[in-house]
Amino acid sequence: MAFFHTLFSLLFFSFSLLCVEGNHNYRDALAKSILFFQGQRSGRLPPQEINWRASSGLSDGRLAGVDLTGGYYDAGDNVKFNFPMAFTTTMLSWNAIEYGKKLGPQLAATRAAIRWGTDYLLKCARSSPGRLYVGVGDPNADHRCWERPEDMDTVRTVYYVSPSNPGSDVAGETAAALAAASIVFKKVDPAYSRLLLSTAKNVMQFAMQHRGSYSDSLGSNVCPFYCSYSGYMDELLWGAAWLFRATNQVYYLNFIKSLGGNDGTDIFSWDNKYAGARVLLARRSLVNNDETFGQYREQAEEFMCRILPNSPSSSTQYTPGGLMYKMGSSNLQYVTAITSLLTTYSKYMATAKHTFSCGGLLVTSKTLRNLAKRQVDYILGDNPMKMSYMVGYGSSYPRKIHHRGSSLPSVTVHPQSFGCEGGFQPYYYSSNPNPNILIGAVVGGPNQNDFFPDERGDYSHSEPTTYINAAMVGPLAYFAGTS
Repeated sequence: MAFFHTLFSLLFFSFSLLCVEGNHNYRDALAKSILFFQGQRSGRLPPQEINWRASSGLSDGRLAGVDLTGGYYDAGDNVKFNFPMAFTTTMLSWNAIEYGKKLGPQLAATRAAIRWGTDYLLKCARSSPGRLYVGVGDPNADHRCWERPEDMDTVRTVYYVSPSNPGSDVAGETAAALAAASIVFKKVDPAYSRLLLSTAKNVMQFAMQHRGSYSDSLGSNVCPFYCSYSGYMDELLWGAAWLFRATNQVYYLNFIKSLGGNDGTDIFSWDNKYAGARVLLARRSLVNNDETFGQYREQAEEFMCRILPNSPSSSTQYTPGGLMYKMGSSNLQYVTAITSLLTTYSKYMATAKHTFSCGGLLVTSKTLRNLAKRQVDYILGDNPMKMSYMVGYGSSYPRKIHHRGSSLPSVTVHPQSFGCEGGFQPYYYSSNPNPNILIGAVVGGPNQNDFFPDERGDYSHSEPTTYINAAMVGPLAYFAGTS
């Protein structure tokens, strides 16, 4: 089996090298990937390009006597889960920091998408002393309904963590999001940047002092939807890494050093941040030539060696068509997140003129760039299905995505409320395409055999999420700026 794995890896790598000169319109895909976030907005909407959406969730927070309007619905449902929403905001911010110039005319739209998230996260962190609000909407009740966000009639329960019911994971991620965003707004809105950073420090202090997982505190209100499966140590590392990046304060560096450990991960996602934190910290070693951070560079490169298909230490599967394959459900979330790390680390390596080895394999910045490009091109249509997995990009893309607002007629067409179960018949079970096109949405993607059925009920493959798109923005900007 080892021989065949090696043979497949070599064939795949040769195939990927042949495919690196695709002719995709990365600028168009980039614009669409950011426009998608308008379709996920909660709260009072301004005039916007995705005009089939309307204001929703305007009473969010009222049950707790606070204003928690705004933010994003995470996927095709109508719940606001802060854990993935904060990760989405962190990734959008990181990509804006790394690829600001390459974003070009999309930089303003990216900042707007970030700010829609951070305005809400600030409310969650600042509305009540001793509480960090971490979600709005009963997920179990919501998932029994098929209705537009504008029609929601399920209870908008408010969830929070506190010193007696801690959530170091969701707090660490919230701190990361606010700290990363503070860098994005530092020059264009200094006062807002200072507010983001001061709040990030307070939330991080809460995460550090009151240790515990929000899954334990909130139980079935967040599990199995967004359980913190990897624990909270990765979010403590990630949050501290972002605060160190934003402040350069040795306090956060000492905390990072105190965490220690190397979990040998081959994943990066809303749940597991180890690889992202190590790439972020490795920048100091590569770009600033500071060997204090050499261990994080080594750990980041161990991660890359587990991803590269022809590396002797690779633990990553690829589909016959060349797509990274990590999990059966919503696989593209891992593909876009890992691809974002590939392009960013490739960028750091190019700046430092750095190479490394996976056993006998020499890895250059171009090695990582080529693999990243292969993944992006696959998502945009270079795959056995000849289908773009980004809605609205190309001529063939998913038409029946698992998304309530997209699958039901807009309030402008059908002003009457559907009610909780009113959308199942005839819309959810319909074989017709969705009436509203959620431009830019990247869905969960094909299975391990490169097959995608395009069925609304198949949420594990046909549901888009904010964190799939947030991670995709960086690689698209990278290739839009270099093509």
